[in-house]
Amino acid sequence: MAVHLDHWLVPSKDRVAAARLLADLLGVPWAEQGPVGPFSPVYVNDGLTLDFDQWSEPVPTLHYCFRVDPNEFDAILERIKAAGIPYRSRPHGPDDRTVNPAFGGKLVYWNQPDGHVWELLTVSYERQTREGV
Repeated sequence: MAVHLDHWLVPSKDRVAAARLLADLLGVPWAEQGPVGPFSPVYVNDGLTLDFDQWSEPVPTLHYCFRVDPNEFDAILERIKAAGIPYRSRPHGPDDRTVNPAFGGKLVYWNQPDGHVWELLTVSYERQTREGV
């Protein structure tokens, strides 16, 4: 049997607002209350759910990356721009509102109110074919 990640917990100060924002940006469905547990799920695709959880203590900064096709990338980037969310071409640093053309594709980073670093790309640098590897 193949192994598939089914769901992942996303800590947040306001689970409903954070889930709604990400779902709106990605253009995917979400729910204020999931069927199990105290979560606001974002249904990223048919096999992956991000369960936003309410935390009262400090929320750790985490990194999440989504790989999409170029047309979907452009649509999501337009929603990021329309929402007035600053974005950048690198994981950290100034919000330069630039798309990074690395690895023959496109990628951008942005932060959400909880401080998480979100990444959107069209070509996976984690899965590049490397000679001799």
